[in-house]
Amino acid sequence: MEYKSHTAQQAIVSPEMQAINVNADMSRDPHTPHVAPRLSDNDDPAIHAMEAVYGPLTTLMDHEVTTWTPPAGSGGHLGRYLWTDAFGVLNFITLAEELDSSKYLTCAMALVASVHDTLGRTRDQSRRLDHATDTEPLRGGLRIGKAHEAGDDSDGQYHHYLTMWMFALNRLSVATGDPRYNDLALQLAQAIHPRFFVHGVEATRMVYKISVDMETVLNPQEGSLDAILGLGVFRLLQATAVTQGRPSGLLKQEIVGYEEILRRDGQVRPSSDLLDLGIGLWATSLFPGEEWAQAYREASLAMAEKQLDPQSSLLQRDTSHRLAFREFGACLGILCADVENARLTDDVQSVLSFWEHHVAQGQSERVQPISKVMYAACRHPGVFKISYLQGKKLPEGL
Repeated sequence: MEYKSHTAQQAIVSPEMQAINVNADMSRDPHTPHVAPRLSDNDDPAIHAMEAVYGPLTTLMDHEVTTWTPPAGSGGHLGRYLWTDAFGVLNFITLAEELDSSKYLTCAMALVASVHDTLGRTRDQSRRLDHATDTEPLRGGLRIGKAHEAGDDSDGQYHHYLTMWMFALNRLSVATGDPRYNDLALQLAQAIHPRFFVHGVEATRMVYKISVDMETVLNPQEGSLDAILGLGVFRLLQATAVTQGRPSGLLKQEIVGYEEILRRDGQVRPSSDLLDLGIGLWATSLFPGEEWAQAYREASLAMAEKQLDPQSSLLQRDTSHRLAFREFGACLGILCADVENARLTDDVQSVLSFWEHHVAQGQSERVQPISKVMYAACRHPGVFKISYLQGKKLPEGL
């Protein structure tokens, strides 16, 4: 699958504090048709999974929603973990649409504020991260939320976590009609991009992990999906900005950087790791009509058929040697691909059913908050599909 490129002002104030107190009966975009609820919140497994992380949701009264703050239950340092909470924001947006309930958008905005106020600050919470200010809170990036400050599994910044957070901010911007969330995503994109690129004599490459202050490379390896995710999400942010009245080309230089990485590699191939396989498959939806992405998609689906076969060595392992969130990643990618493959669809449902009891009971360390929010996303992929937000004008070029 040879990569071939496809041609296609920062916010002055962060919206967090203003957005939290939005009225729970916030009006919809006048151009958005009213859509009847598509599910009930009384006995939905996805909502139960979200409540296991973010506390009672269905019983929240209007007067409680406006002051709701997410509990410290995301499994990370001080209760926040960037990947988990990115999925949390996206799931809240889906629930708002599916249940026709703006209270879940209010929860999404409150979660964004909590993440920025926690992971956008030093571990002791004494100040914002280096380079960030009160008016530009994401200029210092966002911490992963790892439990430990130092060591092999220390806190720092991951490129793929940051791009998933940008995607969440972008979708929230479209769902609420508030351009400031996409502005924050643009701010974060411009801040972190150069920190993950190393310019050598022969070639430019990316690194997998950097320090909290963005000054030191902690893992010099290249992530298998970082350039693909970066290119797709940065294009989305830039296209959305134009539809929201911002100047064109805000991320032009950064996008070129990702394109150079993909051209350098020449061939892009799906990973056999279940999480990477699924997220890569999902990412192809950000490149509609591009031949390399279609080829990547087909190769990913072929690999998924082997990996998710109930008789595969991966799924025959004891539960103690399986990680739910990695398997959910593969399932989510397939569900977002809208495949017409009964066998593969059955295999996805088999994986979800296998883990459903564990998710419901919260059994063992195999099912952590990261697994619960990804399970919820699999049950209702919703906003992970780029065309999902009905009545919202999609950016041109997508």
